[in-house]
Amino acid sequence: MTMWVFGYASLLWNPGFPVVERQHARLEGYARGFCMYSIHHRGTEARPGLVLALDAQEGASCDGLALRAEPGTEEATLAYLRERELVSSAYIETRQPVHLGDGRRVEALAYVIDPHHEQYCHLPLEEQARVIAGAHGGRGPNPEYLYNTAEHLDQLGIPDPDLHWLSDQVRALTGDSRG
Repeated sequence: MTMWVFGYASLLWNPGFPVVERQHARLEGYARGFCMYSIHHRGTEARPGLVLALDAQEGASCDGLALRAEPGTEEATLAYLRERELVSSAYIETRQPVHLGDGRRVEALAYVIDPHHEQYCHLPLEEQARVIAGAHGGRGPNPEYLYNTAEHLDQLGIPDPDLHWLSDQVRALTGDSRG
């Protein structure tokens, strides 16, 4: 069985599983946003960070990548993704139709935010920048996650103005002159 995974943030630059095909993809009905407190990977319970999540919004769409797992690795890939993405049950594992850049439509595994989970949040961009600037978790500094995601979206030709604004603000807050 062919297994596609929709990547919109860290899966773009760190899928963690063998990928045999990458295609630009669009997921309808969801928006990418820093709407999830991170208490494991990019923050702690004492000082949560923020990570991107797919938030259901009527009329929205999210551009990213559809990643096709190497044939024969589907079970291992699913187990890996569940361990990585479902660590706190803030994400819901779903299968969503995505439109590929080459015109195909496939079903892809997509982890979307549970809007009823305690880690779900809606913060103004200014507050997002403050939270991201000061957070660090098991997978590293929260700013690194932001910068890597923005950079990889740019490389893919998928600009995200909010991520650029946040990157500039976080660099200013942390004194990071790279940019």
